[in-house]
Amino acid sequence: MAVPARTCGASRLGPAPGALPRPGPPRPLLLLLLLLLLLPPPPLLAARGAAAYSFPQQLTMQHWARRLEQEIDGVMRIFGGVQQLREIYKDNRNLFEVQENEPQKLVEKVAGDIESLLDRKVQALKKLADAAESFQKAHHWQDNIKEEDIVYYDAKADAELDDPESEDMERGSKTSTLRLDFIEDSNFKNKVNYSYTAVQIPTDIYKGSTVILNELNWTEALENVFIENRRQDPTLLWQVFGSATGVTRYYPATPWRAPKKIDLYDVRRRPWYIQGASSPKDMVIIVDVSGSVSGLTLKLMKTSVCEMLDTLSDDDYVNVASFNEKAQPVSCFTHLVQANVRNKKVFKEAVQGMVAKGTTGYKAGFEYAFDQLQNSNITRANCNKMIMMFTDGGEDRVQDVFEKYNWPNRTVRVFTFSVGQHNYDVTPLQWMACANKVRVSRQSCHLSTSCPSVRLSIVHLSASSSAPAPVSRSTHLSVHLDPILGYYFEIPSIGAIRINTQEYLDVLGRPMVLAGKEAKQVQWTNVYEDALGLGLVVTGTLPVFNLTQDGPGEKKNQLILGVMGIDVALNDIKRLTPNYTLGANGYVFAIDLNGYVLLHPNLKPQTTNFREPVTLDFLDAELEDENKEEIRRSMIDGNKGHKQIRTLVKSLDERYIDEVTRNYTWVPIRSTNYSLGLVLPPYSTFYLQANLSDQILQVKLPISKLKDFEFLLPSSFESEGHVFIAPREYCKDLNASDNNTEFLKNFIELMEKVTPDSKQCNNFLLHNLILDTGITQQLVERVWRDQDLNTYSLLAVFAATDGGITRVFPNKAAEDWTENPEPYNASFYRRSLDNHGYIFKPPHQDALLRPPLELENDTVGILVSTAVELSLGRRTLRPAVVGVKLDLEAWAEKFKVLASNRTHQDQPQKCGPSSHCEMDCEVNNEDLLCVLIDDGGFLVLSNQNHQWDQVGKFFSEVDANLMLALYNNSFYTRKESYDYQAACAPQPPGNLGAAPRGVFVPTIADFLNLAWWTSAAAWSLFQQLLYGLIYHSWFQADPAEAEGNPEARESSCVMKQTQYYFGSVNVSYNAIIDCGNCSRLFHAQRLSNTNLLFVVAEKPLCSQCEVGRLLQKETHCPADGPEQCELVQRPRYRRGPHICFDYNATEDTSDCGRGASFPPSLGVLVSLQLLLLLGLPPRPQPQVRAHASPRL
Repeated sequence: MAVPARTCGASRLGPAPGALPRPGPPRPLLLLLLLLLLLPPPPLLAARGAAAYSFPQQLTMQHWARRLEQEIDGVMRIFGGVQQLREIYKDNRNLFEVQENEPQKLVEKVAGDIESLLDRKVQALKKLADAAESFQKAHHWQDNIKEEDIVYYDAKADAELDDPESEDMERGSKTSTLRLDFIEDSNFKNKVNYSYTAVQIPTDIYKGSTVILNELNWTEALENVFIENRRQDPTLLWQVFGSATGVTRYYPATPWRAPKKIDLYDVRRRPWYIQGASSPKDMVIIVDVSGSVSGLTLKLMKTSVCEMLDTLSDDDYVNVASFNEKAQPVSCFTHLVQANVRNKKVFKEAVQGMVAKGTTGYKAGFEYAFDQLQNSNITRANCNKMIMMFTDGGEDRVQDVFEKYNWPNRTVRVFTFSVGQHNYDVTPLQWMACANKVRVSRQSCHLSTSCPSVRLSIVHLSASSSAPAPVSRSTHLSVHLDPILGYYFEIPSIGAIRINTQEYLDVLGRPMVLAGKEAKQVQWTNVYEDALGLGLVVTGTLPVFNLTQDGPGEKKNQLILGVMGIDVALNDIKRLTPNYTLGANGYVFAIDLNGYVLLHPNLKPQTTNFREPVTLDFLDAELEDENKEEIRRSMIDGNKGHKQIRTLVKSLDERYIDEVTRNYTWVPIRSTNYSLGLVLPPYSTFYLQANLSDQILQVKLPISKLKDFEFLLPSSFESEGHVFIAPREYCKDLNASDNNTEFLKNFIELMEKVTPDSKQCNNFLLHNLILDTGITQQLVERVWRDQDLNTYSLLAVFAATDGGITRVFPNKAAEDWTENPEPYNASFYRRSLDNHGYIFKPPHQDALLRPPLELENDTVGILVSTAVELSLGRRTLRPAVVGVKLDLEAWAEKFKVLASNRTHQDQPQKCGPSSHCEMDCEVNNEDLLCVLIDDGGFLVLSNQNHQWDQVGKFFSEVDANLMLALYNNSFYTRKESYDYQAACAPQPPGNLGAAPRGVFVPTIADFLNLAWWTSAAAWSLFQQLLYGLIYHSWFQADPAEAEGNPEARESSCVMKQTQYYFGSVNVSYNAIIDCGNCSRLFHAQRLSNTNLLFVVAEKPLCSQCEVGRLLQKETHCPADGPEQCELVQRPRYRRGPHICFDYNATEDTSDCGRGASFPPSLGVLVSLQLLLLLGLPPRPQPQVRAHASPRL
């Protein structure tokens, strides 16, 4: 869309007598062209005290353009050596064969290899899950088990011993923790011990509880199964059992990577555990924001909602609403949306803006939630349906709402959470959960008689000691039974949030357990960052069920014991794909049912160790278009296909856009949720494979004795040019290095020992490297060595090949060579293959650190490259790129001459006092601006000396007015996209973090109303007043973050990228930049066979003309990219898991309704509040917690 120029504030001297008036507002393009054709020659302009001159005519500028084209072509023909290199390849035809890439066969083979790899992991998973269920079923629960009875390796032990404030240091650890020795293992990128497993227990779980000790006891038997699995498949990486109690046992053992601050890792919140523990969910979270909820209670609710959102995966759908008398969404989302990273971030930010006011209206909240779940016109999970309500309490049971929306089928589960320290009657909340599929689990009962028949392990942390205090079996108190019964939960303090907001997963696991073998489905996760440093992985998951019974003759247990997982590193999958036979621009990719990429060359997340999975959509990994949407849909549906398309691709340095032809071929990976695709440019249908068999038969000595190897030795560089070799894995024992000189040294040393037929080396890579070494040396011998580069102002000539050789001549030019030694990762190489003609690449602006007068000829150059197209029979391929490096200063001067009226090189034409002539770029450089701009809009050359240090800058930064005109006249097209993998520094906390504690402020009418004094709001205010007086916190600021939040570090964010590329105008074109009295004439013309635009324009005399500046620099998007509220209205196609377990008629509900209640009483409320305040320790302590053994 064109951006109009604005009127400037300064004036310009009028034209000479007889000059035509400047046009007014801009005319349409066709009218302007017609006007220019009908106009007489351009007027004579008054020179600044000199001769009369006119703006160059179109024919003149076309003549200059042809001179520039001829000069560039002549230099490239002489020094590029394209034709000579073709002849060299044909002369050495006996040294290589031409192989064909057959897309369908290739993609099917790779898919089969990946399927086999994953199938081996699946077999190991099933073996582990079966063993775990057997071990737990045979385990005998021990009430009196002690810490010293259990011997295991605590992965966090070393870190905790170094931390004087850790749990073990505070109470003195009694656990018999093993001390292990570790060896470095490159496969794990870590130190490991293959003889033992390691155990990680979350920081907020007491290691000495009976439940945890019994868990450690029976899971110890898994160690032998882990070891046997690795013996059968040495390629196995982490094997992990994540228990529903929070215990993680993994193999092989390795020390835990503890963060700098508090360790919040809990396996139950990892993406792979969440995906394996339940079927997909449609969840509506409703939050009570009535007046009684203000202050600390509201803060607890906000944190609870955020933690609840973290239990959702990309297979789930969610919406969040607040309610008082009315219900409304907290964000711009008006319906259920996918619980992906970006949508959850919108929710979390919106939740922080909730304000407490009004009265409680459960009916409004539940009606809104049911309406959301019944909306069938949107994409959703269509499996588990649930409502999560957070409130501080109320008396209304809203039975009429449940009768209308949920009874008698009860297809929606209701989970209620009582938040904050209060004394309201909780019976209505228990009833809501009980009456809608879910049963209560927080009960007030007499342990010896009233509670269900379960074993209990009660842990109470007193104010004076962190050691557990024994509780009598006849004690009457409120206890937390682990969620074998369901969910009504209390969240009295921030310490209870994390555990209580994730326990609902156990309830959702019941139908899976009852479904038995049908539910034992292996699922493969999205890509995510491994917590132990393995990098990007996917995990195969399998739920582990509790096969015990609650008692003799009773129903079977309905709990998930946990999830078994086996990691597969993405690098291991990439090794199964062809690397170097597809060419620099060919690649393999894979996506899942959400359209997220498993493999893709653009999958490069910049943040590590984040809690969320890496969810990069295929359409965000590439530049989206209709053809790719169609391909994506077909892959998600599990179809095969092939399609050739014209599409846009972004350059490797993300500065340019090219329109290219690509062939897409795809097939499903059987037995998985993945689909595999192959992308090939037409010129990569064939590739070269070196055939050095004759030389190998003659030389039984090391490879260093092979012909042409000598040209890799540094001793040959002075005469043959410097050689950079691509840092590829030529041999297993080759030491990698980021320093190419050192890598070459390591390579040569290894070749002194390795024979040509060695099994430890990749013969394809090795032989192609040696072949290209000889071929590029012959180019030096036939072309470069006898030429004088200085004659044509060249700093260097070079050639780069598919085989991994980059040869730069002369040797001294290598000192300033900054391109990637891997041709496949060099932007100039890949762009040259995709484009015909000569591709100019100016140095990036950061490379020009000195002012123009200090530019040195041997340090600043402009790369010009072109692909070598080789035709052998009917087979065409592009095995190499050649080019030159222009001296910036010398070519800037040459540019002036070529765009001038000189008839002889030493005789510039000048206009006399009485003569009239056209301006040119040399003599009239004070009045005329002449530039070469590349296809990305970056300055390449200028006739203005002061702009030499701006070469490589986006031209809008040099001349915003002119660049805008070029864009408005369709010389350039803009493409905007978003980088969802960027990393951004943490934002400073806002002012809200330092605000005084918020409280509910009653009105005068409230004080005069007797009913208000007996309401929940009054007692919530009374509680806040007393609490503030006791702890002196009334005027203290709320902490900016909830207790235990992760340490501040770089986080993933969205960056907006803007690139420009040549538009539809391919001819010479004159136009006027209309800016009132500051109008400018300009002429623009594409240079044929290059990526350059030649522009001649009047220099602006009005420096204050206000114009919109085009931006190319990457910018941070505070709103996380394109408007999420708009994107969710047109969701991308996806498919969820094909099996759903959301209900089973045999779910046990016999223990529902045991919650005790009492009616509100002024005396009781005051007494309990005073007892609560007087009995509290100096700091709030964790809630009394007891664990039920039937989990185990």
